[in-house]
Amino acid sequence: MTRNLDLSLIRTFVTVADNGSMTVAANLLHMTQGAVSQQVKRLEDVLDCLLFVRKTRKLELSRQGEQFLVKARQLLRLNDEIWADVTSQPLHGSLRVGVPYDLVTPLAPAMKAFAEAHPHVEISLVCAASPELSEAVNSGRLDVSLVEYVAGAAEGEVIRIESLVWVAGRGSDAWRKRPLPLSMVDERCAFRPVVLGALADAGIPWRTVFESGNIEATAATVRAGLAVTTWLVSTVPADLETIAPPVVGLPALPPFAICLRLPPTVQPAAEEFARYVRESMSNDVAATHARFARVA
Repeated sequence: MTRNLDLSLIRTFVTVADNGSMTVAANLLHMTQGAVSQQVKRLEDVLDCLLFVRKTRKLELSRQGEQFLVKARQLLRLNDEIWADVTSQPLHGSLRVGVPYDLVTPLAPAMKAFAEAHPHVEISLVCAASPELSEAVNSGRLDVSLVEYVAGAAEGEVIRIESLVWVAGRGSDAWRKRPLPLSMVDERCAFRPVVLGALADAGIPWRTVFESGNIEATAATVRAGLAVTTWLVSTVPADLETIAPPVVGLPALPPFAICLRLPPTVQPAAEEFARYVRESMSNDVAATHARFARVA
């Protein structure tokens, strides 16, 4: 007997899973909290399994919920692509795209492909630290954004998860110095509290050599052997090298998630741009890691 899944229930489930809260999901979906709860319960009844583990402060996915979330995203993506293909109209207007400084280059192929396919959409790129970008998406000041989070606290759709690594100039011994000379891209960078917390836990004193929103300036101080920094593994320039803890006495760092964030009200151009980002940045992760392995 053929049975059909209700995509409206699945969309509600994915929204709750992305935000860890039925209240937040209700606001985003313009529904009452009770209606969201009922839809999740109906989906659990249809699938005959528990999708969420209800805890005091936050909903967490059950093992079945984690497995179903992957397929649920695929179903919604295919549904949305079919609708876009059938009802396609040339996209127009402006698109405000947010990106952390270190992800501008990885995002470039998606931006180029989108611009070529949709020449009537004017793209404005906003570079900022991840906490700022997250706030801008929530307030609707950005139409779509990449945001970096500690993997265990990711919000939105996880595009991929990468290691956060220590980086130094080739042949540099800056990592041996105490206090440890640090060069950070921005004092509001999502990496900063994690890095400083890890150093504090390890009892390693540090000092700031340079802080700027210019990632090339940060790289220059590292190339000159004046400092060390931290970057996602796929963004490490080929002429710099990673430092592997704990051999060198530096603490291990947690992985970070690169997430796709959309505001409560999503415009068609943002949905389409998000599709290009998924295809580009999800597919190129193996290639970037292979490149890194060859030069490290």
